[in-house]
Amino acid sequence: MSGSGVPTASLPADDPIGLQSFAVLLRRMNSEFNRIAQEFAQAQGLHLTDMQALIAILDADSDPEAGGEPMTPGRLRGQLNLTSGAVTACLDRLERAGHIHRVRDAGDRRVVHLHYADAARGLARDYFRPLARSTDAARGRFAPAELEVVVRFLAEMNAELALLRRDPG
Repeated sequence: MSGSGVPTASLPADDPIGLQSFAVLLRRMNSEFNRIAQEFAQAQGLHLTDMQALIAILDADSDPEAGGEPMTPGRLRGQLNLTSGAVTACLDRLERAGHIHRVRDAGDRRVVHLHYADAARGLARDYFRPLARSTDAARGRFAPAELEVVVRFLAEMNAELALLRRDPG
């Protein structure tokens, strides 16, 4: 346990910041995030793929590669590596459950934009509020300069993962 009463990860004493330690900690964090997302999905009668789609739709506006454009079914298909039919089924489930709505582009009616429904946004915000509090509590244990390094590391990890997804070789 750390001085804050929070259990610390068991890391190799001879290399606490080595690649193995990072892999263990990232895997554990990913597993916890996935568990929380799965619980939300089950509570909403959704599949885990539906959760991934919701996250992609929510994050689309902040994705620099998207240029601030709303998510489209085609982009979602590529991002989640799904077939067109699987994306359609996923979007149908999300729309029926009230989590998203589809809007045709005014300039090109063939283009469909996907938007997170306001009511669903509030539902997710309420459900994930404890996670936000936990994140804020963890952040509060770091100095601003330390957080800058953490943010830089996470941004670099996300960039590397995106490259890996595009070029697995």
